[in-house]
Amino acid sequence: MSEATDASSATTPDAKKTARTSPAPTGHTWGATIVEAVRNLLARPLASYHLILTIAFLLTAFGLVMVLSASSVEGYSKDGSSYGLFATQVIFALLGLVGFYIMLRIPVRLLRRVAAPLIVVTTILLALVLVPGIGTLSQGARRWFVVGGLSVQPSELVKVALCVWGAHLLASRRRENASLKELLIPLIPVAMLICLLIILEPNLSTTITIAIIVGALLWFAGLPAKVFLSFAAVGIALAVLLALVEGYRSQRVMSFLGSIDDPQGAGYQARQATYALANGGVFGVGLGQSRAKWNYLPNAHNDFIFAIIGEELGLIGGLLVVILFAILAFIGFRIAVRSVDPFLRLMTATITVLITAQAFINIGYVIGLLPVTGIQLPLLSAGGTSTLTVLAMLGLLANAARHEPEAVAALVGGDEGRLGRWLRLPAPVPYRPSRADALRDRLDRRRPDRAQAERTRPGRARPAPQATPSRWARLRGRRSGQAEQPARGRAPSRARAPRTSAVRVDYRTGYSGTADRGDGSASSWSPRAAPARSGATRSASTRSGAARGGGGPATGDRRTTSAQQWRPTDRPTWSRR
Repeated sequence: MSEATDASSATTPDAKKTARTSPAPTGHTWGATIVEAVRNLLARPLASYHLILTIAFLLTAFGLVMVLSASSVEGYSKDGSSYGLFATQVIFALLGLVGFYIMLRIPVRLLRRVAAPLIVVTTILLALVLVPGIGTLSQGARRWFVVGGLSVQPSELVKVALCVWGAHLLASRRRENASLKELLIPLIPVAMLICLLIILEPNLSTTITIAIIVGALLWFAGLPAKVFLSFAAVGIALAVLLALVEGYRSQRVMSFLGSIDDPQGAGYQARQATYALANGGVFGVGLGQSRAKWNYLPNAHNDFIFAIIGEELGLIGGLLVVILFAILAFIGFRIAVRSVDPFLRLMTATITVLITAQAFINIGYVIGLLPVTGIQLPLLSAGGTSTLTVLAMLGLLANAARHEPEAVAALVGGDEGRLGRWLRLPAPVPYRPSRADALRDRLDRRRPDRAQAERTRPGRARPAPQATPSRWARLRGRRSGQAEQPARGRAPSRARAPRTSAVRVDYRTGYSGTADRGDGSASSWSPRAAPARSGATRSASTRSGAARGGGGPATGDRRTTSAQQWRPTDRPTWSRR
């Protein structure tokens, strides 16, 4: 016993020395652990849906806090109350949450049915707001209706309508080789009408956002790059022209370019925003302690609220806002790529581009990288109709996230969670293409085969060019193709026999239309091989008919009863049960 104790005591110092010199077995580094945690989170079927809900709640709550902080001084100086603008923002945020819930519950088919009436109604509202006595004139612009003491801006409502209607229109014409006319008409004429009505208000910033929506729709629909760049160049030229025509807009552009050095005139807002950001530093001066909001920075609660965030919460608060919008962009594009429905793909990608572009344009001109345009920071700037429409768009994103194939399988199986049961959301309907869409897909799949046959046909002097898949088809890869097959109810390994006048179907033995490759799979059928195999087919059909007691092949009678239904079998022929 004592010898064992002495031996253990003798080896203990060496063991302690080895433990001190050898590194601790941590397993993974912090970076690898975080990456693994993110992968596990995104691997859940409802990850996109829950992330959209979380980001919408965080941006809305954070926006209400910052609006209260930035508008308290101006509200007290104008109306005698520090909570006037904040109360209005809360009302629109509650209305936005109602719109979020409605957009979350609405079926996709119903959404596509109301797309055209929605764009018509919002366009009529844009025209009515220009009528004196109906629209309200404020600060030289006629942009608002006053309904129950609340100002409603129809140019914000038309953004949602254009996203939904444009996606519905282009999804209905989703052939990969759609002509340029099919992509541009009637989308471009309607968008030009909307832009004309908005310019008459006038409102250049909303006109820019309408152009962003149309550009995103055409880009993801597969508009050729040359044509897209041509339209972008024309749009930029028109924007510059409109900016230079109006006096205050041209002064802003000239001040940004350095041609005008007027710190008390055109460059006053941008300079004060820079002072506010510099005053905040890294950690900020504290929530509610901003100096710029004391009537130094105009529109501190609206267009330049990011400057107040940077002053009160510092660089950390500004980076937090940027990270939230970056995560929103990632989740939005993730939903678009994982969606099977072409309408949901176009709509979610366009909404994601719109919200992200608005956010980074606002941040860009606040920090001095862009000229001042007046585009608001989504969900953070004080703007009732803007908050309402952005929350409705996020509700559409959440609805699309629930229609991902993995999410549909989980929700149909009853794995909706406590939140889904509390919200009483209906189960999503799996995407099934209509007959027209299915026929269009079948024609698109046959078109490359026909082009290949034309190129290999003897006597052709020059091969025909092969159709290039669209940009969106290259982006989504093989995911949509894998997801559409179960929706049609077809087995992935079985091929349908070709239907042509050169084929004679023997209903006794069946017709395979395939060549045996040794693995039981089907290869393409060639009409030239039919005469060589006709004799073998007739002899095989005769033997099969004799074995069943029949008189021969029943090739003339093609009538079948319910008991004589045809079904595909494991072998490369079509037989009768």
